[in-house]
Amino acid sequence: MRSCSPLRRQANRQNNRILASRSQDIPGSIKYIDRVQKPPSLMVWAGVSIDSRTNLIIVPQGVKINSQTYRELVLEPEIASAGEKLFQNHPWTYQQDSAPAHASKVSQSWFREQNIDFISKDEWPPSSPDLNPLDYSVWANLESRACAKSHKSLESLKVNLLSEWQKIRQEELRKAVHQFRSRLTSVIHKKGGYIE
Repeated sequence: MRSCSPLRRQANRQNNRILASRSQDIPGSIKYIDRVQKPPSLMVWAGVSIDSRTNLIIVPQGVKINSQTYRELVLEPEIASAGEKLFQNHPWTYQQDSAPAHASKVSQSWFREQNIDFISKDEWPPSSPDLNPLDYSVWANLESRACAKSHKSLESLKVNLLSEWQKIRQEELRKAVHQFRSRLTSVIHKKGGYIE
C-alpha cells in the first residue's frame, strides 16, 4: 500500500520577510509555499508482473487496512482471479511486504486456502523496499505523473492517479520486475543491507 497526497498552496507564513509595496510584486514562488504538515492523502494498492498489472485500488477515506479490509479490498477482488486474469494460469508467486495486514495469520492462511503460491512472512525480510518493484520503481513513477501538478481535492488526485496508472507503459513495469533478481543478488552481497 502506498500513500499519496495532493499539495495545497498557502500563503507563506514563515519567518522570512519580503518588502514589497504591493502583493502583486511578490513572485509566486516565494509568496506561497507547499503545505506539508499532515496533508490529506489517499492510500493505494496495485500489483504488477512482466506482462500485466492489476487495477489500481484506492482505499476509501477513513478505512484502516487490517487483515479483513486487505482481504475484502485486495485479495478477493484482485488476487483470487490473478492466476487466470493476469497470468493465463501459468505459475506465479505473490510477493508482498511485511505490513501487519499482509503478515497476519488470517492473510497468510487465505493464500494457502486459495492454493496461491506466495512468499510467506517467514521467508521475506521485514523491511525490504529494495526488493519490491512497486517500492523501488513503480510508486515513484506513478506519483511523479499524478502529482506533477497540485490538486485542490482528493477527488482530483484520485481521478488523476487512476488515469496515470493506465498510462504507464507495460514496458516500464516489465523493466522494474526484471530488476528484481539483480537487486536480490545485491542485497545478498550486502548481507541483507540496503543497496540504495
